[in-house]
Amino acid sequence: MKQFHAIVIGATGAVGRFLVSQLLENSSIKSVTIFVRKNIISENKKLIVHKIDFSNISEHSDKIVGDVLFSAMGTTLKDAGSRKKQHLVDYTYQYNFAKIALKNGVKNYSLVSSVGANSKSLFFYPKIKGDLENDIANLSFERIQIFRPASLIRPLDLLRKNEKILINVLIFFNKLGLLQSLKPLRVEDLAKFMIDKVFEDNTNKLTFYDLKEIVKR
Repeated sequence: MKQFHAIVIGATGAVGRFLVSQLLENSSIKSVTIFVRKNIISENKKLIVHKIDFSNISEHSDKIVGDVLFSAMGTTLKDAGSRKKQHLVDYTYQYNFAKIALKNGVKNYSLVSSVGANSKSLFFYPKIKGDLENDIANLSFERIQIFRPASLIRPLDLLRKNEKILINVLIFFNKLGLLQSLKPLRVEDLAKFMIDKVFEDNTNKLTFYDLKEIVKR
């Protein structure tokens, strides 16, 4: 059985944590390389950790090698501190990393995007998500998979107060049969779905997965 070498960026975030843990437990994955801003200590022999400055990704290009790249980076305007800094995380770092990965022979790319991503949007966040989707889609990976979840149910240590309120409101309306397109999704379920799709026999170069495709399994 062929084994794969996976790369993960955004590994310390909500989705990224579960991507890494599930990949490490997967017998089809030979090794997992993560690129992080703060060093992580792990005794798992399958895990390779590189602490890098994402503003100087090219300095680490020789380390960006593998079979599949999972991009789960993301931030909020509040956490970033400015639109310029949020654009760096939600677009620039991910796009530049993808270009290097492609150049180094990575064939499969999986991106966590967002519901409502649209490069023509008048709103900042959906526009940068849409810009990233469009530019990634134009890269010549053999397979590109873009996932568009709505609200994500994150671990308690990462869940903000306003997110908890929003999720509870959405769950209430979902029980009434309303706002189904915004149904909250557990991050571990999204991570599992993404990994499953990597091993699926799919010859399409570009595939989008909205919430309805993710939760209907």
